[in-house]
Amino acid sequence: MTNFGDMTQKEFSDALASSNPTPGGGSAAAVALSQSAALTIMVADITIGRDKWHNGWDIAELAKKVAMPLLEEGFVLANKDTDSFLQVLDSFKLPKDNDDEMASRKQAITDATHQASLVPLQTAKVALELLLTHEKLATYGNGNAVTDVAVASLLASAACKGALFNVEINANSLPSDIGADLISTVEDIRNQARDASRAVMKAVYARLDSN
Repeated sequence: MTNFGDMTQKEFSDALASSNPTPGGGSAAAVALSQSAALTIMVADITIGRDKWHNGWDIAELAKKVAMPLLEEGFVLANKDTDSFLQVLDSFKLPKDNDDEMASRKQAITDATHQASLVPLQTAKVALELLLTHEKLATYGNGNAVTDVAVASLLASAACKGALFNVEINANSLPSDIGADLISTVEDIRNQARDASRAVMKAVYARLDSN
């Protein structure tokens, strides 16, 4: 089983560039989440304990608390995204020579596709949680690193919105009683991410203008 967390960045990029079906966009989104978390932690660490940025200490502590587990969870989700997609491919290979096999295959496809929706949905949820810490970090964190907060925000936004595309494409092929709830959740998270991203960029530009 592949573990993207054990790869170098070049190895992951090479795997992503290959014609193999995995890794794909969902795994790339999850890795972007990990990179966003790393940048968030860096900004938090150069804010906390520095008198000049005292007003941002509590904000940086909160951002770091959210980001720390995502360093590893991003790669865990990247692995799960690939594994869940391979399960979908496997389900389509099941025999369909009689009614029982066709029914079993159909259920296996539904179950695998549903799981392949839930993994990127988790990526999107935690990416949004991280993104929501960035506006205040940009406003009150170490002013010398405000552009790093901007990049962290862009990465978290890409992770969130990218993962949502994977949820949506899978949800669209699910029975309506399952897919409709997923689509509704996608729309809600996407709207929150859009608003949060705009708020972060507004805070970043305001901080840059004040320097």
